[in-house]
Amino acid sequence: MCNIYSGTDPALYETTTRSVRINGVVTSLRLEQRFWQIIDEIALKDGYSTPQFLGLLHDEVVAQRGNIPNFASLLRVVCTVYLQQNETPSLPARNTNVASNQNRAIAG
Repeated sequence: MCNIYSGTDPALYETTTRSVRINGVVTSLRLEQRFWQIIDEIALKDGYSTPQFLGLLHDEVVAQRGNIPNFASLLRVVCTVYLQQNETPSLPARNTNVASNQNRAIAG
């Protein structure tokens, strides 16, 4: 099982810094390449360029919650939420409650 993870292409976890303009201010964001791929996919799927998507996301979060202490961390979590929403269940429907309960127990 670990070969699935240990065999990950190192290029995917190499960090990449991109400069983006958010609210007229240029800022640098450093993420692993795989996260940038997912963010690019989300933006494209929603009909935005990546900088447009990042600006809109930033503005929405600030409007809902105020300050964003770590935007890069937020982006990583957004990627995981996106992937989770797009996964197809691999277990039969009758077993989904068991998996859901296990996830809740792990989450605390």
